[in-house]
This record gives sequence, C-alpha cells and structure tokens, in this order.
Amino acid sequence: MSCVVTAITATEPFIAAPGIRVQEVSSYQAFLDLEPVWTRVVEEAATGSPFLEFAWARTWWECFGKGGVLHVLVVWAGDEPIAIAPLMATTIRMWGLSVRSLGFLYNSHVPRTDFIISARPDDAYRSIWNHLAQDRRWDLLQLFQLPESSPTMGEIRHLAEQEGYSTGTWASGSSPYVPLDTSWNEYHDSLAAKHRSNLRNRFKRLNQIGPVEFETISTSVGLPEAVEEALQLEAAAWKGEQGTAIACASDVRAFYGEFAKRAVERGWLRLNFLRAGDKRVACDYSLAYGNQVFLLKVGYDPAFSAFAPSNLLLSMALKNAFADGLGRYDFLGEFAEWKRSWAKESIAHEWLFVFSKGLKGRLLHSIKFGVIPLFKRLTRRK
Repeated sequence: MSCVVTAITATEPFIAAPGIRVQEVSSYQAFLDLEPVWTRVVEEAATGSPFLEFAWARTWWECFGKGGVLHVLVVWAGDEPIAIAPLMATTIRMWGLSVRSLGFLYNSHVPRTDFIISARPDDAYRSIWNHLAQDRRWDLLQLFQLPESSPTMGEIRHLAEQEGYSTGTWASGSSPYVPLDTSWNEYHDSLAAKHRSNLRNRFKRLNQIGPVEFETISTSVGLPEAVEEALQLEAAAWKGEQGTAIACASDVRAFYGEFAKRAVERGWLRLNFLRAGDKRVACDYSLAYGNQVFLLKVGYDPAFSAFAPSNLLLSMALKNAFADGLGRYDFLGEFAEWKRSWAKESIAHEWLFVFSKGLKGRLLHSIKFGVIPLFKRLTRRK
C-alpha cells in the first residue's frame, strides 16, 4: 500500500446551516427503528451498492458488532433525512496504546463502504464532520474501503485539514469488474485464446461425467439446504484447510446464512451452482442489485479441480448477466490472478485516517505515517 500524509494549520470551525441537525443513534433498538429512514436515504442516494443497505448493516452488526458501540449519524434538513454516516466506536490496541476508534461497520467481509448522501452534499459532509470534530470521544477516525468514485475521501479529509487535524491515506486493493455493455459473444471473443480453449475442453470433459447445468437459488424454496451446501463447497478446498472458510467461524457462518435470508426477501440473492449430473460441484454466492452483479464468495469440490469448476460456473454466470441486460459484473475483493483471465478494469479503494488533536492522536499519526514508513524504507535498503 502507498500512503499520503497531510497536516495543516487550523481555521475557523464550520457552523451548520439553518435547519440542519445531526442525530446520533447508539442503541440497538434505535438502530432498528432507523430502517425506514435508512432505506429512504439509500433509495434517494441511488448508491448502486448493496453494502450500504440497512439489511447488510443490520446483519453485520448482529454478527460482528460485539465489543463495539453503534455511532450512526443521521443528518436532517428540517424533517428530511439527507445523509447517514454508518459508524461504530471501538477500543483497539495500536503499538501498545489503547485507542478510541471511530469507523465504519467494517471487517474483511465488507467489500466497500461509504457515507450515504442523498441531498445537499456540502451541508451533509460539513455537518457530519462538525459533529465528529466536536466529539471528544475518539482518538482516531478510520474510514476503510472507500471506492475511488466516492467524494467522501476528499470532503472529509479537506474539512479535517482545514481545522488542523492530521490525516493520512492508504491505497487499498483494486476490485476487478467486467462492463456488460457489449454482448456475450463479443466479450467471450475478447478473452485470451488459451482461456477460451481451456473452457471448451473442460466443459466437454465434465459433460462426460454428467450433463453440465447452471442452477440458481434466488427464492426461499430450498434456501437453507442450498446455503449449507454452498458453505461446505466453499470450505472443501484450501480455505477449509487454512481455516479461512466461512464455515470455520460461527460468526461468519451466521452472517452469510442470515444475510442470504434477507437478500432473498429483497430479490437480491443469486446462489449459483454448477451441476455435473446430479452433483453440485461448484458454487458462487452473488447479489443482483440494481443493474449489477456482486460476487461475494466462490467454492468448489476439490475432487473436480481438474475441470476448473469455478471458472466454468463463472462463464455461465457471466453469460446470464449479459443475457439479463445488466450493466456490470463486479468480482469484489483483491485483483487475484485468476480474475485477470476475465477482467481488465478495476475499482480502486482507499482508507482515510484522521487523528485527534490530542497528544495520543499526534503520537499515533507520527508512528503510523512517520516511523513505520521510515523503518520499512530502511529495511528494504539492507
């Protein structure tokens, strides 16, 4: 990752525009009561991201929120909600220090996130920042996995620096995607010849075991059994051996299982399977949201690894996405080598760090964006 560090002289703090107020939601019940307001803001913001929906945030909090405190900010212009900052407060350890951190509802299972701004962005960002700046309960504000198209990075960083806060940014991973603005045939023909040949040969060989079929679970019918089998497939290969599979952790298992139910209710879930005869040999856990597909997880039966079943399944899923007239197939996650056979374009992500003005904040900034980068440079020279 690369970093950028900035700290500038303070200016006068922002005073909210008339009629603008910020509501802080910290109790679980108040969070649940916020659902209709949250949903309205998401719809009006047209974010195009299922990871900003209330159903995602609620499921994440219920499964991963232990040890944290909700710190959701809702910006109102009169009686109209215009923005939501989905934050939480935690106490973490950094370099032996106890640090009060504010950040998104985030862990490694969140592909990207952001503030949700539906109207009056200047007032919304300024009001969120003003509320945070007046709050003395944090040493570090961490905004992870902001997509490159989001104005949040620039707006919050600028507002923080105007008031003399030290900031730093890290370039995170890029997520590949396939634009679906042509036809399947045109896209397929653009793939490397060797890749196309491998797909044809493996489809042919797998068909000798049993008819190869594409199966999608997108309703509640058969959902519990399908989710269970998908989790078993996801854990069957190296992820299970290394302990990183969904099924290896009860909270992770609960998250994907519960979100599948909520995604089905909203018409988002696409639990896809590749079948060879009567056997499911590969799966992907995807979301169809707006005009996009988001690929969350993949898995396969290692007994069929010679057929590259995940690639065969992906080929069929992409073909269906083209046929459905969707706009983008988003692989999410890092730009892993296997994804390069399919995608050339990507979405970059960044992390923003804002440090409090106190002694602890200055020390944290100095270590993270001064001492550690210097140590790494010196180490590389040896």
